Amino acid sequence: MDKNQIRETIARRAAKELKDGYVVNLGIGLPTQVLKYLPADVKVIMQSENGCLGMGNPPAPGQEDPDLIDAGGGPITLKEGASCFDSSISFSIIRGGHVDVTILGSLQVDEKGNIANWCIPGKKTPGMGGAMDLVTGAKKVLVTMEHTAKGNHKILKECTLPLTAAGQVDRIITEMGVMDVTPEGLVLREINAEFTLEQVQEATGCKLIVANDLKEM
Repeated sequence: MDKNQIRETIARRAAKELKDGYVVNLGIGLPTQVLKYLPADVKVIMQSENGCLGMGNPPAPGQEDPDLIDAGGGPITLKEGASCFDSSISFSIIRGGHVDVTILGSLQVDEKGNIANWCIPGKKTPGMGGAMDLVTGAKKVLVTMEHTAKGNHKILKECTLPLTAAGQVDRIITEMGVMDVTPEGLVLREINAEFTLEQVQEATGCKLIVANDLKEM
């Protein structure tokens, strides 16, 4: 699979997690692609931590409004009925548990649901942003990411990078499969038919528990 196929596979599967009426927050990068694959009959309310509820799709080239951006600085549109407010209100929405699902990218995730998605020591970083609030405030935390990085494990027994939060991830979606964080460990619920169980396990830095009703992704 090439890079574009990998990203599409992950985003298509993640879109199936969103239900009609959900308030959803998407992280920058790959998670922003999820809306492209949302079924037409599923209407979600997009929240952005810089102060927006009711965010629409990106505008057509040349139609950007410099006053309308998402938390990553990308241009957005507003749907009818949308509202804008300061960041204190936005984070009150997040911290108050009003976001149903947040979908984030990550550098590392481990079998305990720990997530490290903001910093590589020694490299310049703009900061954690709203990630630590989202992973603790959202009702469900999904991580969408490539299964490995240049052949190195990203799903580990224990994260080695600085954590964003401990024990907050509910589900991991990669191009290889769908995994749930449970008290017993990481359970493989779905597998991409392009890979074998052996390949998925080899690409994972912790022992996977294969669900009895393992499904095709």
